[in-house]
Amino acid sequence: MRRWLWLAPAVLGAAAATLIMVILPADRTLDNPLEALWKVSPLVFAVLAVAGFPRRPGLGMALVCALVVGYMGVLDTVNVLHIFAYAESADQKAAFPELYQFMIFMNAFTVLAALFAYRLGGARSDRVLKVGLAGILIIISGLNDLGMWLLGDWPDGRPAVLTWASHIAVFVGGPPSVAVAVIFCVVHFVLAGIVLALPVRRWLDRLVPAA
Repeated sequence: MRRWLWLAPAVLGAAAATLIMVILPADRTLDNPLEALWKVSPLVFAVLAVAGFPRRPGLGMALVCALVVGYMGVLDTVNVLHIFAYAESADQKAAFPELYQFMIFMNAFTVLAALFAYRLGGARSDRVLKVGLAGILIIISGLNDLGMWLLGDWPDGRPAVLTWASHIAVFVGGPPSVAVAVIFCVVHFVLAGIVLALPVRRWLDRLVPAA
């Protein structure tokens, strides 16, 4: 029975991702902390599912290859189609949220794919949980927003405020300055380090022996 426990978070994560990506309208911004938690919930469920996924010798290589084929054959193609649709849209401002949402999905998929390969390569559940949760903290840290600020082409100079970083704004009370964004990012990296240092194996052994 224990080997099938991973299906519960997998189903919940798939359901939440379907609601966000397919059923609900694409939204470029976050309006409150609860919405931020809702948007990150599929990632949390996915990490739990990967951590519990059964390790089966001989099947790992096939699953990783299937992951690469699925990425190149489906996700990469859909991503290009989103880019074409945005480029050809008469109202690019209205079309951007859908493109942006799929780009965020691609980022999450990349992190989860690496985590899945880590699990299939023999990583214990506790290590997968720690790496996965630390990865989520880095995804939402605003590191890519700072990268945009640093590497983007700004004809009028780099902006003093990161107006596009709504996931930071909902926690700090408004569009963050560069200094606030840096602090927000550093705090998340510190939290990721704390997660990596937690005795998760000991906790899991108490709940699910031989995880």
